[in-house]
Amino acid sequence: MLSFSTFIIRLPVLHLLVVACGFAFSVSLHAQDRSSPRLLILGDSLSAAYGMAPEKGWVALLARDLADSATIINASVSGETTEGGLQRLPGLLQEHAPDVVVLELGGNDGLRGYPLTRVRNTLSEMITLSRESGAKILLVGMRIPPNYGRRYSLGFENIYPALAEEHTLPLVPFLLEGIAGNATLMQNDGIHPNAQAQPAMAATVGDALRPILMALEEKN
Repeated sequence: MLSFSTFIIRLPVLHLLVVACGFAFSVSLHAQDRSSPRLLILGDSLSAAYGMAPEKGWVALLARDLADSATIINASVSGETTEGGLQRLPGLLQEHAPDVVVLELGGNDGLRGYPLTRVRNTLSEMITLSRESGAKILLVGMRIPPNYGRRYSLGFENIYPALAEEHTLPLVPFLLEGIAGNATLMQNDGIHPNAQAQPAMAATVGDALRPILMALEEKN
């Protein structure tokens, strides 16, 4: 079990690694089958398969699980912040016309101590843009260690359920539930989940997505 002290000591290393590997990619994991729902994943290194082959990441595993029912476009970028995601989102919505947008952003904002109001407002703007495009939204929550004090970390964690309530959205409370702090499921940096953790992450998001996909199928 990793302690918070270990986590805190390693945060500067995470910051450098994430920024250094912040190259963008947007790739469809399956041929664009316009007869099936299109899912746009907009996330950071947790969704960009940081530190492993892309096919081992949770997004690729989920794409295989949903191969018969959905097309997944992974637009996640290591080191991405909410503001970076907001800048890219309009173009992604126009290019891919997704039926569902999965928002997994905010972790890097929290690790850098960005103002909580700014993080919340930026996520809220992405939710509004996605909804105005006609897409359903799944919000994926994150937690951070108390580097900036317990008040900040709790305030950060509470952003996600508050937004889910405000916008009436389905929520994954914490993508790394049961994974964070478990050394056997983490990479050597003590922060990024390893390949062994990816199936659990895929299952967590998949469970939250299935009711959305079922509702889309019934609508069509």
